[in-house]
Amino acid sequence: MERWNGRVAVVTGASSGIGAAIAKELAQAGLVTVGLARRVERVDALRDQIPKQFSANLHAIKCDVSKEEDIGRVFQEIVDEFGGIDVLINNAGIVRDSMRLLSEDSQGTQPLRDILDTNVLGLTLCSRKACNSMRDRSVDGHIIHINSIAGHRVLNFPHMNMYSASKFAVTALTETMRNELREMKSKVKVTSISPGVVKTEIIDAMDNHKAFPMLEPKDIADAVLYVLGTPAHVQVHELTIKPVGEDF
Repeated sequence: MERWNGRVAVVTGASSGIGAAIAKELAQAGLVTVGLARRVERVDALRDQIPKQFSANLHAIKCDVSKEEDIGRVFQEIVDEFGGIDVLINNAGIVRDSMRLLSEDSQGTQPLRDILDTNVLGLTLCSRKACNSMRDRSVDGHIIHINSIAGHRVLNFPHMNMYSASKFAVTALTETMRNELREMKSKVKVTSISPGVVKTEIIDAMDNHKAFPMLEPKDIADAVLYVLGTPAHVQVHELTIKPVGEDF
C-alpha cells in the first residue's frame, strides 16, 4: 500500500456501512480520502472513529450519484482542490424494498429508475470522471466496484428484482471497462468485489435478517486494501466474499 500514500481516493456512498468502513481504512492507510454521500455530516463524523493522526486524511463532500450534475460538479471540485483522482471506490447502491414484484405496476416506475440511476448510471459516470482524471495525469490508478453476489446469481428474494439486474450490469460493466482500458493501452485497473450478505442498515431493516450468516463492513474494506495492495502487474478482476455458512 506504500505506493498509494498521499494519493487521492474517492469513495461513493461513504456515510454508512461498507462505504464508511472503506473510507476509514483508506484514510488510515495514508490516502487522501474523499467520502461522497447525501448525508455528508455522517462522513464528517467518521473522523472521530479513526486515530487522530489520520483524521486529516478524510474529507467529506455532499453528492447524490443518481444526479449527473452532482457528479460533474463534485468531481471537478476534487480535481481543483486535490489535483485529481487516483483511486475510485464505487460503493453507492440502493435497494427499493417497496418494489415487491416487477409485475406490480401500482408502484410506478420511479423505484426502478432510482435503482438504475444510482447503481448503474451513477457508477458509470463516476468511473468516467475518474478515468479522465487518471488519463489526463498519466496515472495508473484503480477503480473498484462494490458489486454483489446478486450480480452473478439471481437470488429468490422478490424485493431484489431490479437490484439484481443492476448488479448484473455492474458485472458486465467491469468486463467492458477492462476491455476498453486494455485497448487504450492503459494500466488503470478495474476490480469487482462481490460480497454476500453484509451487516448494514439495509439488512438491519429486514425482518428476517438474523437468519443469515453475515459479513461485517470491515471485511469488505479489508478486501479493498488487498486488491489495492497487489503489484502493478496484477489485476484482481473479480473477488467474491461470502460469510461461512451462507446457503445461496
